[in-house]
Order: sequence, then C-alpha cells, then structure tokens
Amino acid sequence: MGVNMRVLILGGYGNFGKIIAQRLSSIASVELVIAGRNIDKAKLFASKINADAMLLDAKQKNIASTLKEQKIDVLISTAGPFQGQDYYVAESAIAAGCHYIDLADGKAFVCGITQLNELAKNVGVLVCSGASSVPGLSSAVVNEFLPRFSVLKKVMIGISTSEKAPGRATINSLFDYCGKPIDQLIDGHWVKRYGWQKLVYHKFTEPLGYRPLAACDIPDLTLFPRQYKTLETVSFSAGTGLKLTHYGTWFFSWLIRLGIIRKPQRYSRWMHKAASLVEFFGDGRSGMHVTLSGLDHEAKPLQLCWELIALNNDGVNIPCLASVALVRKMMTGCFSSVGAMSSMGLLTLDEYLEELKGLTFTTHLKEL
Repeated sequence: MGVNMRVLILGGYGNFGKIIAQRLSSIASVELVIAGRNIDKAKLFASKINADAMLLDAKQKNIASTLKEQKIDVLISTAGPFQGQDYYVAESAIAAGCHYIDLADGKAFVCGITQLNELAKNVGVLVCSGASSVPGLSSAVVNEFLPRFSVLKKVMIGISTSEKAPGRATINSLFDYCGKPIDQLIDGHWVKRYGWQKLVYHKFTEPLGYRPLAACDIPDLTLFPRQYKTLETVSFSAGTGLKLTHYGTWFFSWLIRLGIIRKPQRYSRWMHKAASLVEFFGDGRSGMHVTLSGLDHEAKPLQLCWELIALNNDGVNIPCLASVALVRKMMTGCFSSVGAMSSMGLLTLDEYLEELKGLTFTTHLKEL
C-alpha cells in the first residue's frame, strides 16, 4: 500500500464520520483517531473499530499543537454544517504540517478554500474541500467522458436520495439555501432560481424510474464554468425517494421564500424527527445522474447520461468515500497534489468507483 498514515476524523462518531472511519479501519496501514466534542461518544465508537479517541472541538485554540503532539498525517473534517464556518481548522492543519480534507457542500466555503493555497503549498500539504459526490464524483464523470466531445455545452447533475434521514447538520446545510436565490448558468446567462424549487422529474434506470428533483446550491455551479470554458448550462437538482419528504420540503421552501419562516434552522430538529418517522415507507434506493450535452468530433449533437443506482440504503456511503479514496491515493506515494483546492479533478472515475466496491450499486451510460 505504501506509507503508513495516522488519520484523525473530526466528528468521527457522526453519520458520515462513522462511514469513513469504518472503511479506513479496514486498511492495515491506517492508524485512526476518532475525535469530537463528546469524548464519551468518541471512545465508545473508537472501541468498536480499534481506534484511538480524542476530545477535540473545532473551535478550541490549540488544534495545531494537538495535531503535532498526536503526529496526525491527515485530518478529515465531517463537522458540518460548513456554511458560515471560517477556515480555522484547515489553517490549524496547515500549521501542524498535516493534510486536510473536508466533506463541505457549501458553495462559498468550498470555492473560497483557495485563499489558503499559498500557505498550503509552502508547507507542502493538501487542503481539499468538498470531498464528496459533488464536485468529487461529478467532475470525475465529466473528465471521463469529456474526450468524446469537441464542444461540451451542458452539464446537468441530479441526485435522488433514499428515505434515509440525513443528520441535522445536513438539514441545516439545506436550510442555508432552501427557498433562497441560487445563481445557475442556463443557456449562457446567469439565471436566478430558488432552493428546492424549479421541480423537474428525471427518469432513472430501473428500479428507480421517475424521481422528483428540485434546484439546489452546490460548488459545481461555480467551479464547472471556470474549468470547462465552453459550458453554456450547469444545473444541479436533488430530491428524496419519498415524495412526502420531497414535496414537504418544497412546501417548506415556499414558507421561507415568502418570509413566513425567517429562521428555518430552528426547525431542523423537527424536520429530522419527521424524516426519521417516515423512513419505514422507503425502498432504500437512490441514484445520481450526470448528463452531458454538446458536439462530438464530427460536429454532430451528442448527449450522454451517466447514472449510478444504489440499493439497500447504500447510497449514503457514496459522498463519504471520496475522502477515503484520497487517503488511499496519498498512501500509494504517487499523489503529489499540494495546495488548497476543491476535490474537483483529484480522483478519476475508476478510483472513485473502486472505493464503492462492496456496496450494492450499478452504473449505466446511455446515449440520448
């Protein structure tokens, strides 16, 4: 495998942290540290996977010295929501000389991480924000099929989750843009849409079939036009397999848009409980599509739709495993990227899918 690594997962006993920790614990050359604000929860989970536990709050003053003392090679932060956070944890990792990876989905946070680029380069570490399905997997799909296009004009991305209730941090992230304006590049113009509105349906490969999707705000909306200069349209939509949850959130977005609800985060606990109560009615199926449109090398229209279908509630693993794939790539010794950046382009599609082995999933490529 290559070099040994001591990896600290901040929020390692949370929903996403547990998935990452369990996968990393299967790699013999990884030494894990489960960290967070609740030392009892950290110790309890760490004992189950033969890991160390540590009390570590993202706001405490001595993070850098703690990382040095513990000889941490990589810090993975799952301590969201990242909207409104500063870069103190990432800066502390740089000061300690260790790599930093987070699962942020907040557009401003992920796109702004480049302000730490020079600091990270000077120390020789990778600071990677947004190691998740977007832009990690979405950009890997685009890069995989980009050679088939002479001109790539449109990228449309959609994710439909299963009924599995997300954590409260994820719900708070949703509330950051739910019912609020989102800028999307549509037909060469920046168009204002509203979070969890602009409802569309995507016909996924069976057994998913038609799933409702709604506009959401993600880093790709800013990152893709910068990277792929010929793009005229970049859109992202998301939804849930349970129509009750999906349309309930859509109704909630209107209450926010109309100013009836001004502080939606106050309702995150209630929304989490409501989503958990209806899980029983779900089918455990989720899907992601990346649809590319443009011209082929004979100047003829070309439209490709790549899909990933996950069963048995395995879809919740997919956004977590980009960080695992990055750690595994670092350990090979052939990964030389340093500096501060998003996860865009850091993994190939094969590298990402390799990390999904053991899950119940299939991929499909359709020419439309």
